[in-house]
Amino acid sequence: MSSPTNFYDLKADLPNGNSYNFDELKGKVVLIVNVASQCGFTSQYKGLQALYDKYKDRGFLILGFPCNQFAGQEPGDDATIASFCERNHGVTFPLMKKSDVNGDDANPVYEWLKNEKAGILGLTRIKWNFEKFLVDREGTVVNRWASTTTPQAIDAAVETLLAAE
Repeated sequence: MSSPTNFYDLKADLPNGNSYNFDELKGKVVLIVNVASQCGFTSQYKGLQALYDKYKDRGFLILGFPCNQFAGQEPGDDATIASFCERNHGVTFPLMKKSDVNGDDANPVYEWLKNEKAGILGLTRIKWNFEKFLVDREGTVVNRWASTTTPQAIDAAVETLLAAE
């Protein structure tokens, strides 16, 4: 398989075994987050859901990528993760199949995102759960935030991209 050349060439595995084709995201503003159920930042699920609820009717989507690479904080299988997110945080935005975000087995979506937008000091690796990438309506990664940045803190950036029709 050839390497993706743009955001819309990407695909991600869904928990049900199907693929989520990113070409369905054309014209949308997308926030991609690596998530975990047993992390100090897990409470951000509620803020992410609030952001999603606020803007989903304006062409905004959040994609969650469960990952167990950071202190084993996402040990469950995909069904357990989905149940936890819905029951405890009311999550309705799509969750992808659990995958790695760093290393030899890193999800291709994360390989692409990291190449497009390095983190602090130019480092590309994901440092912890709940790092966030914001992609504009043209498929360009416009921002990357650390785990400590709350969903509320990025609301204005999302609003700005949605307002730029």
